[in-house]
Amino acid sequence: MATQGDDYVYLPLVDARKAINVKVNLFAVVVEIGAASLSKGTDYFLKLRIVDPSYMAPGLSVSFFAGSADKLPHVMSSGDLICLHRVTIKVFEGDVYCAFDKRFSSFALYNGKAGSSFNPYQTSQKFRAAGHNIDHIKKLQTWFLDYHHDTGAKNYSLQIKEVKVDMDFDLICRVFHACEIGEDSWIVYVWDGSDCPPLPVQTDLDAEADNPIPLCLEHSPLPKDTLIRFPHVGTVLRIIVGKSFKEIQQSISGGRWFKFRKIICVNEFGIWKGMLQSWSKVSVLSDDDEAVLLRERNYNERIASHLLRRPMSCFPRPSDITETDYSDLVNATLMDSLTYSEVTHKCKCVVRVVAACPWQAKDFISIRGQYRVRLTLEDPTARIHAYICNEDGVKFFGDDPAVENLEKKMRKLLGITQEHGSRKLGGAELTTRHPPWVTVCLKSYSIDVDRPWNSRRYRIFATRLLG
Repeated sequence: MATQGDDYVYLPLVDARKAINVKVNLFAVVVEIGAASLSKGTDYFLKLRIVDPSYMAPGLSVSFFAGSADKLPHVMSSGDLICLHRVTIKVFEGDVYCAFDKRFSSFALYNGKAGSSFNPYQTSQKFRAAGHNIDHIKKLQTWFLDYHHDTGAKNYSLQIKEVKVDMDFDLICRVFHACEIGEDSWIVYVWDGSDCPPLPVQTDLDAEADNPIPLCLEHSPLPKDTLIRFPHVGTVLRIIVGKSFKEIQQSISGGRWFKFRKIICVNEFGIWKGMLQSWSKVSVLSDDDEAVLLRERNYNERIASHLLRRPMSCFPRPSDITETDYSDLVNATLMDSLTYSEVTHKCKCVVRVVAACPWQAKDFISIRGQYRVRLTLEDPTARIHAYICNEDGVKFFGDDPAVENLEKKMRKLLGITQEHGSRKLGGAELTTRHPPWVTVCLKSYSIDVDRPWNSRRYRIFATRLLG
């Protein structure tokens, strides 16, 4: 039933949807916040989705156009309330939606939490409140509290630590960076404080010298001035987006939280790659959204604990096939080291060895009688090359250089077991490997004093590979 007060009648959404091409007044709850963007003309555009007790799913979308971004609704949080005056119900390609016309429509936004102020925190220039608005606010606040609890279990989103290959999922995450990688193609760098699960690795180890496993999804690693903006704990997931990204590009700024709906992840050289699909959606979340606050609390607990800073999947502890001379040294992440303020950095890390060049023990020692091996290390934050040379090799591989013993150790380190299958790709035999988490000591250094950061390298030291 419509409710009247002063000169405003607020239609329930279920009735409003039938009033095609009619101007109506609505009072509802905002459940989805779009990203503001430039329209094809000179206006700014924003889409919200609203619900009320009469029409809960999928809700009614509301399209706003304004001469500047400041004049669009700035919804603080999903669950806040919106009052709309003189908006028009329209149909496009069979979908019913609500159109806000800047010439005569008006809006007001209210905090959706019960017990909060009944005064709007944003109004458009033409908005005039009705005397019965407080009654609508109270009813919607009470209703949405029960509705939110009843549907919360159904509207779940996975965390990065829970993703699976080729499965659609929703992701609530913080966006730290975006860069264009081609025509109508971007990478968006997102994070929620958790670690992507370690992926099986399928590469031809014999081809590592000529075709090494990639360190990243980009053509080249990101520069340090970009990496220093990334968190040091938790996976920064790369999501590939196409033309649809143009609609949200203006809203992608460092540190904002978003909800990516119906994305998918694939395994590319043992690296997680997210992808937006044609039916994917992206919406903006408030910093005080409950799901955002939960992820931030979990992250704060994690970085405060020495044990929780380690990769989540190495619980309860890393493999004992390596040991170091610095047992009391606090574990660092690879991102800790990559963004360290000085070129030279010593640290102890928990990593996986996803590749080695050479990988067969008979090739470890050069014609000069010295060790020269390059390992590819990864943790949830990054992937790097690290070298084992000279006396570090003697320490790492032990006093017994017998090929049979070294071969056995390396197979354990690389996760090669008889139980794992193999497949052919272009004539090469690819073994599916699950490298264990191991502890190593790393030291960074430069090989060119004139280009210290561009020539930065890593070596493994003070570490032993056990039998």
